[in-house]
Amino acid sequence: MENTDNKNDLKRGLQNRHIQLIALGGAIGTGLFLGIGPAAVLAGPSVILGYAIAGFIAFFIMRQLGEMVVQEPVSGSFSHFAYKYWGPFPGFASGWNYWMLYILVSMSELTAIGIYVQFWWPEIPLWASSAFFFVIINMLNLASVKVYGEAEFWFSIVKVVAIIAMILFGSYLLLSGTGGEQATVKNLWNDGGFFPKGWLSGNGSGGYEGLLAAMALIMFSFGGLELVGITAAEAENPERNIPKATNQVIYRILIFYVGALIILFSLSPWKNITDGSSPFVMVFERLNGFQFDVFGHTINFTKLIANVLNVIVLTAALSVYNSSVYSNSRMLYGLAQQGNAPKFLSKLNKNYVPVMAILVSALFAAICIVINKLIPEQALSILMSLVVSSLVINWLMISYTHIKFRKAHQLEKTKFPSFLYPISNYICLLFLAGILIVMWLTGLKMSVELIPIWLLFLYGCYYLVQRSK
Repeated sequence: MENTDNKNDLKRGLQNRHIQLIALGGAIGTGLFLGIGPAAVLAGPSVILGYAIAGFIAFFIMRQLGEMVVQEPVSGSFSHFAYKYWGPFPGFASGWNYWMLYILVSMSELTAIGIYVQFWWPEIPLWASSAFFFVIINMLNLASVKVYGEAEFWFSIVKVVAIIAMILFGSYLLLSGTGGEQATVKNLWNDGGFFPKGWLSGNGSGGYEGLLAAMALIMFSFGGLELVGITAAEAENPERNIPKATNQVIYRILIFYVGALIILFSLSPWKNITDGSSPFVMVFERLNGFQFDVFGHTINFTKLIANVLNVIVLTAALSVYNSSVYSNSRMLYGLAQQGNAPKFLSKLNKNYVPVMAILVSALFAAICIVINKLIPEQALSILMSLVVSSLVINWLMISYTHIKFRKAHQLEKTKFPSFLYPISNYICLLFLAGILIVMWLTGLKMSVELIPIWLLFLYGCYYLVQRSK
């Protein structure tokens, strides 16, 4: 898929800076800003080690996907590779599983966007603000791939600046002593040790079980890293830009997740964290009550902090939804090219954007908004459990498909070899199987039970498609 005049091909409009920030944006989301609380309650300071371990697993999977997309930079990414190297049904299941995953993610993010807007304007109905950004983001994606890349670039810039500011300010509080008497590095091991939570033992203290219980929650913070693979067909010079972005993800994870958490857990005893709180929020709450003068006007830090945090989480939600619209449309486009989706979904507009794939995905996302308002909470929890199931299926299929890919290319040297093949693949597969076991034992049993049901449903759909052919 070169940058040609062929109207059936996507256009390579994503520059190096777009790819870099898209990769970074995939690793930084609401999981960092708001989702650390529940994991910290389960594991205490050892959640830092959990994010480091999960980061390396995610990096292995990214390198495996990266090797495939650099060798064959096509639309549909891992669905294409599963179809080509594993078989027709794995390709069908991989693509539609990913598409459904991000339809459900779109639903939750659009709802979150409406809630964040109500923080400033509570009189605006939830559906109105959700619908407004629904239209805006889809219009951006219909314009051109470069417009999508530019929007995601600036969304990611806001998130990166927020994390850097958090790290710098937290370091200042810690080193200057202005964080209070409780702010000390000893918080990492003083209050029950680095591994303070027992789970299997049932006594609530000591052991590594708390970390194991938190690993399922931690892994889902890295959902979205595979977006780099989706950009391959529209990236300028993918042989150079995709390896560069993929290799830098591990350093960013260590800095932005692990580095930030070390500072944040040092500022206050971990027991102060609750399910509904975040160390990120706690740092800025230390400024509550502070005031300062700017050009004769007194600014209250309490209100400023609340507004800044709302801007950050709103930006994170917009970023996730923007990427969901992009990735879903490209996946449908790839499925249509395989013959696993209706052919009209491969139609491109004058800007080389898969217009029908975007509109169909938007239609289903809009239906999900309505469902979100009408169905009981129990039904919604089933849908969100399906999100969890789809993520695990996605990662398992990427890692196993890569094994098939390497066997097919064993007589040639690929352009961007993954690390430690096939050992890293088996490590990832065993790790993800372990995550399923943990989920089964720690309250996410429904997510595990839904996996075989969902795969059977996909096979039924595949059977009907093949029969119609």
